[in-house]
Amino acid sequence: MKRHGHGLVLGKFYPPHAGHHHLVRTARDRCERLTVLVCAASVESVPLADRVAWMREAHPDARVVGAVDDIPMDLNDPAVWDAHMAVFGAAVPERIDAVFSSESYGPELARRFGAESVLVDPGRTLFPVSGTAVRADPAGCWDYLEPPVRAALTRRVVVLGAESTGTTTLALALAEHYRRRGGTWARTGYVAEYGREFSEAKLAALRGRWPGARWEDVSFTTDDFPHIAETQNAREEAAARVGSPVLICDTDSFATTVWHERYVGGRNPLVEKTADRVTHHLWLLTGHEGVAFEDDGLRDGEELRPWMTERLRAELTRTGRNFVEITGSRRERLDAAVTAVDGLLATGWRFTDPLPERR
Repeated sequence: MKRHGHGLVLGKFYPPHAGHHHLVRTARDRCERLTVLVCAASVESVPLADRVAWMREAHPDARVVGAVDDIPMDLNDPAVWDAHMAVFGAAVPERIDAVFSSESYGPELARRFGAESVLVDPGRTLFPVSGTAVRADPAGCWDYLEPPVRAALTRRVVVLGAESTGTTTLALALAEHYRRRGGTWARTGYVAEYGREFSEAKLAALRGRWPGARWEDVSFTTDDFPHIAETQNAREEAAARVGSPVLICDTDSFATTVWHERYVGGRNPLVEKTADRVTHHLWLLTGHEGVAFEDDGLRDGEELRPWMTERLRAELTRTGRNFVEITGSRRERLDAAVTAVDGLLATGWRFTDPLPERR
């Protein structure tokens, strides 16, 4: 099989999918070096920087560069072709020996680069997917997406509440509900509360020095909370990369801001900053009324539950987060949570349309 010196793959990758990755890997196998040019229009809702980052992660052995291209495509207009080529040439000024494409315009693009055209699976038989199909139905195309794209598109649902208000019970039941859908949904992830694990470790360490230590003997410092928030985010991100289109989280870094108030007092700007770095889509606030307080060895704040509920409600409202309050029996809580999550999923992903093309 003929090998080329410098190959080029060009596309919008809006978003990238298995067909794109097959094209890039095929080109990389046939070239000494490969450049992937990601072209994004300003009207599109996925930033160019994100697409470049996703492609770099998927193809570390290729050079990935990006360019803003706000020129609508008209394959029959030489002046439009010239305008596009000016963008492409500025982004990739080096000589191109081969252009790899699955598109009908591949031969003309190659001709304008003075390069050989190599078509790869133009009939989309190996991976029957397209960017248009992904934008229309990401969940239906989920298995064609790489981990970083899944993580970006996953709908993240957070169950949060005061101590002993059934957050873990509800989060586990909610995750199991979506797993029972089967198919892609069988991989629905659940992210446990890292703060609890951290607390257990603190208590165990204290008992190592003082065997009779109890939970009320454990103390927290403000520096504990950025670590808790960062770890919660990291575990959530890892779960989103391998799960289904929805991820169920038992608390999140946002809730950690209020837990800081609960145990230390005041706010910690590092925790606030960490909480704002991740995009969540729905919070389910579990009420304390009608829920018996169970002391499991890591709880001591029954009298503080009304205050915690109100603080969480106030902060969710103040920060403009999308939340639903969950009350009632265990069955009623799960039904209300499923209704809220189904409503979230029904809104879709709302990609903006790319620039029109005339072929």
